[in-house]
Amino acid sequence: MGDYVPALYATIFSLLPPLVAIVMALITKEVFSSLILGVAVGSMLYANGNPVIAFNTMFFHEEGGLVSALTNPSHVCILIFVVLLWTLVAVMNRSGSAAAFGRHAIKRVKSREGAQIATILMGLIIFVDDGFNCLTVGSVMRPITDRYKVSRAKLAYIIDSTAAPICIIAPVSSWAAAVSYSVPESMNINGFEMFVKTIPYNMYALCTIVMLFAIVLLKVDFGPMKQHEDNAKNGDLFTSGHEPYDENDKTEVLNAKVSNLIIPILLLIVTCIAGMLYTGGFFEGATVREALADTDAAKGMVIGSSLTMLITFILYMVRKALKFKEFMGCLASGFRTVCEPMLILILAWNLSGINGLLGADAFIHNVVDSMAASLTIFLPAVIFAISVFLAFSTGTSWGTFSILIPIVCAVFSNNYEMLVISIAACLSGAVCGDHCSPISDTTIMSSAGARCDHVNHTTTQLPYALTVAAVSFVGYILLGLFGYFTGTAVALIATPITLALMVLTVFVIKKKGGIPSFAAGGDK
Repeated sequence: MGDYVPALYATIFSLLPPLVAIVMALITKEVFSSLILGVAVGSMLYANGNPVIAFNTMFFHEEGGLVSALTNPSHVCILIFVVLLWTLVAVMNRSGSAAAFGRHAIKRVKSREGAQIATILMGLIIFVDDGFNCLTVGSVMRPITDRYKVSRAKLAYIIDSTAAPICIIAPVSSWAAAVSYSVPESMNINGFEMFVKTIPYNMYALCTIVMLFAIVLLKVDFGPMKQHEDNAKNGDLFTSGHEPYDENDKTEVLNAKVSNLIIPILLLIVTCIAGMLYTGGFFEGATVREALADTDAAKGMVIGSSLTMLITFILYMVRKALKFKEFMGCLASGFRTVCEPMLILILAWNLSGINGLLGADAFIHNVVDSMAASLTIFLPAVIFAISVFLAFSTGTSWGTFSILIPIVCAVFSNNYEMLVISIAACLSGAVCGDHCSPISDTTIMSSAGARCDHVNHTTTQLPYALTVAAVSFVGYILLGLFGYFTGTAVALIATPITLALMVLTVFVIKKKGGIPSFAAGGDK
C-alpha cells in the first residue's frame, strides 16, 4: 500500500479523527472508548469506507497501526522510561523517604499558597523532560498539597503548566533536541542555536509560568477549577468522589531518610543529561551544543533511568532502606500503577499515526503556504493559532514542530528576524495545543502524576490555558509588527508588555469574580 492515497487525503477531514476523540472524551468523560472511536473513524476514512481495509489499517498498518505504535523504537523507549520512573517512585514511597520528605517540607510550608508555590518551584527545577517532570513532581508534592487541601485537579494543572513550558525554554532538555531535529539542514542553521534564540519570544511558556504565580499569590480560581478547589477546602480532593489510581504509597516507615529521595532524583537529572549527551556523541568528540542538537532524547532517558535504578538499588541495599524482595516487588507495583496512562499513551500514538496517514501535515502546509504572501506581518500570530490547533488535534507538540518548522523556514528564508519570531510562535503554539489536548502524552502523564481523573484535569485546565493563549496571541501580533518593521532587538519590548498584560488579565478576572464555567459538567 505504499502508493495508496485515500480520497480525503490532505483535506480538512484529515483532522476529523482527533476531533472526534476529543469531543467524545469531553462528552462521555471516558478516554479509552473516545480514543478507540477516533482511531476507528480515521481508519474508515483512510480505507474509503471499506471495513476490512479499515480493520487492517487500525491494527497492522506499518506506519499508523497499533502494532506500529508499539514497535516504534522511540515509543518503546518512552514506555520503558515511564515504567522505570514509576518503579523508582514506588521504591521511594515503599522506603518511606517520600513521606519523610513530605513531613520535612510541611514544617516549612505553612499554607495552601505555600504548597502550590513549592510545587511550581519544583516543577521549574526539573527541566530535563516533561514526562520525568510530571511523574516526579506529582509523587513528591502530592502528600504536601493533600495536607493543605489543594485539589488534585489544581495539582495536575500546576504539574502540566511547569512540565512542557519549562522544557521548551530550557536549553538542556529533550524538547530542545526535538526542536533542533526539526530545522531543515538545507537552511544551514544550527538547530540548537535557533532554539536558544526563540526562548525570549516563547510567549505561551513564559505567560503560563507568570500566570501560575499570579493565580496562586492573588488567590484566583475560575471556571470548573473553582468548584474543585471549593470542594477540596471541604475535604473532597477529587470532586469525582474517588481516586482514579490505586494508592500504594501510604507506607509509614520510622527513621526513613529524606536523602533516600533526594539522591535518586538528583541522580536521575544528572544521568538523563549524561544519557542525552552520550546519544548525541559527546563522549566521541562532539561539543555539548552538537551533542544536544543530535541527541536521541528517548534513548537517553532510558539510559539515565536505568543507571539511576541500578545506583538506587545499591544505595538502598547498603543503607538497608529496603529488603531485596521489597525492592523487586516495587517493579510490579510501579508497572501496575502506570498501566492505565500507558494504555492511553499507546492509543494516542495509534490515533496520531492514523492522522498522519490522512495527510494532516500536507493540509496544514497548504493552509500556511496560501497565507504567507498576504499576512507577512501577522504571520507569527497566525502560525501560533495554527500550531495550537494542530497540536490540540493531534496531541503531539513534537509532531507539530516537525510539520510547521520546515514550512516557517521556507516562508522566512530571507528574513532572519521574522524567522526567529515565527519559529518561537510555532513552539509556543505547539505547547499550548499540547497543554489543552486530552490526548496529549504530557496531559495524560500530568493526570497520572497527580492521580487525578483525566477528564477532570482536562476540563479544569482548559479555561486557564485558553486565557494564556489569548494573551499570547496578542503578544505575537505585537512581535510581528515590531519584528517586521524594526528587527528582533526592538521586538524584545513586546515580551515584557505581554507578560504585564498576563498579570493584568488575572487582576481583571479576580475583580470580575471569575469567568463562566463553560465546562462545569465534567466535574460532577
